[in-house]
Amino acid sequence: MIVFLIGFVVLLVIGVPISISIGASAVLGCLSLGYPMVVIGQKMVSGIDSFLLIAIPLFIFAGNLMNAGSITKKIFNTARELVGWIPGGLGHANVIASVIFAGMSGSAVADAGGLGAIEMEAMKTNGYDEDFAGAVTAASSVIGPIFPPSIPLIIYGSVASVSVSKLFMGGIVPAVIMAVLLMIMVYYFAIRRKYERHRFSGKALWREFRGSLLALVTPLIILSGFTEGWFTPTEASSVAVIYALIVSVFAYRSMTWKQFLKCLKDSALSSANTLFIIGSSTLFTYVMAMEGISNKMAGAILAMSSSPVMILLILNVMLLILGMFMEPGAILMLMLPVLLPIAQKLGLDLVHFGVMLVLNLMIGQVTPPFGVCLFVISDVNKIKLEKLYKAILPWCIPLILTLILVTYLPGVVTWLPGVLLG
Repeated sequence: MIVFLIGFVVLLVIGVPISISIGASAVLGCLSLGYPMVVIGQKMVSGIDSFLLIAIPLFIFAGNLMNAGSITKKIFNTARELVGWIPGGLGHANVIASVIFAGMSGSAVADAGGLGAIEMEAMKTNGYDEDFAGAVTAASSVIGPIFPPSIPLIIYGSVASVSVSKLFMGGIVPAVIMAVLLMIMVYYFAIRRKYERHRFSGKALWREFRGSLLALVTPLIILSGFTEGWFTPTEASSVAVIYALIVSVFAYRSMTWKQFLKCLKDSALSSANTLFIIGSSTLFTYVMAMEGISNKMAGAILAMSSSPVMILLILNVMLLILGMFMEPGAILMLMLPVLLPIAQKLGLDLVHFGVMLVLNLMIGQVTPPFGVCLFVISDVNKIKLEKLYKAILPWCIPLILTLILVTYLPGVVTWLPGVLLG
């Protein structure tokens, strides 16, 4: 057992990719503990042998198609005309566009890498500071995996056996709260730095809205499908891909064959990495469960305090720290065997608990030193990481406030699923 755990830590410390670290240490644990070799293959395959997980590569593919097919650009242009007249207008448009795009891709990295490049270019061209533009783009990308659809919530629902439709509905109110708080922060910086606002034009708004209407209705189609029972989350991912293709190829005529092939390749690589993490994590958590590590960790956390308020605080701090260093999907797979018994012991609603966990881990995606979205924004827009590290810190305040509300007011999450899905 010691060899198993030390192997995992050593591989992480020396910089081995998280997917390889998990898989190699799990295999090492099986060998050192004398488990049958057949267990390795069985557990890794069973970890991804789920109809629900088909939605992950399809939503990734849909997000890439939308970025390549100019759909994201049209979304941002509409958001700019809608809220650009408010002080810090392009910052507000950044947030609003992220909310709309979130209803299509479910990925923070897709938001930061695709839509983020368009947003930052527009903001820098119109006199916004580079660090401000980067920080707004990074912070607003967190909305992506909270507002439905959401790839991390699909992973959580698959492992915890929780309704993904309810999880998706549960993320809507927290995502809206986060967007409002981020826009308040944009307004504060805009007044302080005297950023110019975009002049309002009803004619321009109507022109952009009409031109992007087909893109804007995508989230409505997906959300309506869940609430009306037209399709499951997995079927919704297929609908998103087909719709994105139709809009890009036939309506906007912005998708070339070369771009399509690139989208296929990028989606395959991203999906393979995510699914490999899930498979290797399944083997890792199997070893943890067989050796009693999961139960011991859960017992140690529960022994720290008898107060549910304190236990939730401890979990949030622990997950925020883990989120700074590890990929969210890996953390979910590794920690859920520890966290779910704690949630059940405290009598927490598992839909509320899932949204809280995912929000927590997404904040880690934009928190120094290893926030993945910060790396993406730095690479795509050629901004020094040091500038982003400093600029993002104030923007963590609205994100943390949203997390506190979600953690200690469960109704923020559970109210809408209760109303729409029963």
